[in-house]
Amino acid sequence: MRGLLIGRFQPFHHGHLSVLREIRTNRPNEELLLAIGSAQDSYTWRNPFTAGERMEMIGRALREAELTGVVPVPIPDIDRHAVWVRYVESFLPHFERVYTNNPLTRLLFEQARYTVESPRLVDRALFEGETIRGLMAAGGEWKSHVPGAVVRFLEEIDAAQRLKILREGEAPSAR
Repeated sequence: MRGLLIGRFQPFHHGHLSVLREIRTNRPNEELLLAIGSAQDSYTWRNPFTAGERMEMIGRALREAELTGVVPVPIPDIDRHAVWVRYVESFLPHFERVYTNNPLTRLLFEQARYTVESPRLVDRALFEGETIRGLMAAGGEWKSHVPGAVVRFLEEIDAAQRLKILREGEAPSAR
């Protein structure tokens, strides 16, 4: 059996890691495909990190957590909901189950006859990408929100400086 979890992981944080642990604990024999959405986007406030950078931070966090059976795969956007599930399928090996808390993603995969489950979210207000990006851009305390391996990687690429520049460059209505 193989499952699918879709996210943008901008950045990969403790909430994401918690969901992966829950899925791997409840389905220990199931391989999990981790679809990195909006893979074509980078260097924007909403999607500051490249697909490669997201794969790197996820891979490092998984190794540090000794979490196996998770395969990250970048998926570019298509912006056509009616064919989106088939588009996602074209990037991935066969999977049977989808994990999501997004109502539209749930609807689209259920209409395509997939089993869809909602993983338990951990402190969504604290572990949310935009919140973490905001803390990084403002020079706030963000490091406790992401795994240590991700902290080290984000420091290597000077992500806080990138986010500060991106935030200053975005129009006020985009924030």
